[in-house]
Amino acid sequence: MLSPNISLENKTVLITGAAGFIGSYLALELLGRFPAIKIVGVDSITDYYDVTLKEERLRKLDGFRNFTFVRGNIADKKLVSGIFLEHRPNVVVNLAAQAGVRYSITNPDAYVESNLVGFYNILEACRHAAPEVEHLVYASSSSVYGSNGKVPYSTDDKVDNPVSLYAATKKSNELMAHAYSKLYNIPSTGLRFFTVYGPAGRPDMAYFGFTDKLREGKTIRIFNYGNCRRDFTYISDIVEGVVRVMQHAPERRTGEDGLPVPPYKVYNIGNNHPESLLDFVTILQEELVRAKVLPADYDFEAHKELVPMQPGDVPVTYADTAPLENDFGFKPATPLREGLRAFAEWYAAYYKCC
Repeated sequence: MLSPNISLENKTVLITGAAGFIGSYLALELLGRFPAIKIVGVDSITDYYDVTLKEERLRKLDGFRNFTFVRGNIADKKLVSGIFLEHRPNVVVNLAAQAGVRYSITNPDAYVESNLVGFYNILEACRHAAPEVEHLVYASSSSVYGSNGKVPYSTDDKVDNPVSLYAATKKSNELMAHAYSKLYNIPSTGLRFFTVYGPAGRPDMAYFGFTDKLREGKTIRIFNYGNCRRDFTYISDIVEGVVRVMQHAPERRTGEDGLPVPPYKVYNIGNNHPESLLDFVTILQEELVRAKVLPADYDFEAHKELVPMQPGDVPVTYADTAPLENDFGFKPATPLREGLRAFAEWYAAYYKCC
């Protein structure tokens, strides 16, 4: 197991996408765990989904004196450069991105702006701030595995067959980070997240969208006739993985040619236990009834439609997490029912269903 080579106490951490699902949870965890840490959060608060949810996440961070929020778009190079000059971050966690597979088919410009131009600006800022930036951690995605037929997905697998623009931008992030690690000796770690869910999550994700529609009496559409399997990963497991990875930057070293060997790593963070989408929906329904979001006599069969696969989707996601376990002694393990119960209880309270 790797030993930490970065102490987060008395350090400044920049989190992009701080009003997002993962970013806000990560900021809260770091502020609670490391009293002397300073967090600088940046987010453009786009209207891709309900901004009141993002504002609610930020309200939980407002009470911390060592949290600073900057509203802005990381595609604005001047803004990013200014943040680095003013706050001089030691660790950078890039979680800002235009998310969503299906949305990338109809709104490709948003993905190029945020996921490519924005990430380039972060890399350039890290380059010019070196060696002050000790570690760049960034979000990749299980989507990079695309049409890979081998499961579980290993970071040693080739990922040359993306099936969506979103996946292509995330693979591009990994390639760009590798180039900057090689050229400028910037320690970077990419994290391929697998279907993150939990309380206060993204409304565009299936479990959240299903809940909204069922509550409104609408029909939910289950793709690939319910034969999809997903490695659902609870938010606290994702955050724990990120925090552990932040504290060990890939080591800088010199190769036989006298040039830097890229201090670069990529890990999967997934539950390592794919669930059938039909089983997932059944558990979600049961927990929504338990939380009184839906009545006990709700007719689920009348509100369920099995439909073909959508463009950009894949039939299964399944993470090989052995490298994460070996290097950091951690493996996501929150059971699906436990995670969906927490979501259902949050939903009931947030939307005042009872």
